[in-house]
Amino acid sequence: MLKLGIDVPSCYPSERSDPPTEAVMTLDRIWASYNRQEPVLEDVSLTVRELDFIGIIGPNGGGKTTLLKVMLGLLKPRRGTVEIMGFSPVQGRRYVGYVPQTFEFDRSFPVRVSEVVLMGRLGRRRLFRGYTKQDREIVNRTLEKVGMLEFRDRAIGELSGGQRQRIYIARALACEPRILLLDEPTASVDPRMQYGIYELLHELNEYMTIVIISHDLGAVSTHVKTVGCLNRKLFYHGDRQITPEMIEQTYQCPIDLISHGSIPHRVFRDHQ
Repeated sequence: MLKLGIDVPSCYPSERSDPPTEAVMTLDRIWASYNRQEPVLEDVSLTVRELDFIGIIGPNGGGKTTLLKVMLGLLKPRRGTVEIMGFSPVQGRRYVGYVPQTFEFDRSFPVRVSEVVLMGRLGRRRLFRGYTKQDREIVNRTLEKVGMLEFRDRAIGELSGGQRQRIYIARALACEPRILLLDEPTASVDPRMQYGIYELLHELNEYMTIVIISHDLGAVSTHVKTVGCLNRKLFYHGDRQITPEMIEQTYQCPIDLISHGSIPHRVFRDHQ
């Protein structure tokens, strides 16, 4: 029996309160694998709507990072289609900012925070052209947006894990995206910093669509607008409610959901 603790908000909606809006990304019956091996994604369909804040949860190895790679056009699906703003993933990813799960670097390497964020402008430059005054103004604006402007001249290796995560979000924002994809953005930061990052994402969601991958079911169920469960197959109904059926189908064993919020409940049956 797998037990999952969830912090349930006092006003936990069973359905979206906002009306359906324009689709900014669609995945239709996606099958994906690596080197023709066993499928990692099976018949996955998803419509991401403008200004949505979608959380995708699921076990390790369930295909969460693979899903983001398909969205970005970094992995071509064996079957199915992907569209971003009406374009193919390769053409449409200019509208997408991406924060990967890990960012490997030598912490002793003397790269400044502002230089890391400037990397987000690479896709906006013409070939063999240097950074412009506008590029640097955008860097300052994005650093201010994530609350890190005062650190612009610091070496990134001197920052804490949570501070670095804000810098990586700023780098993704520097490309001026319509959609922000994040892979486990709070996996390596302490709880206080996790809360700050989710507060930042709430602010960004006022004008930007967000899709976040996470193993933290409690945080996702508290902060996002809609939730999907992924383990090769995607269980997504376009609302915030995580049903017992979704969890059991995803984790493939009976589940106890134990609420720490104002709506205590316990679900489920024992193993047969």
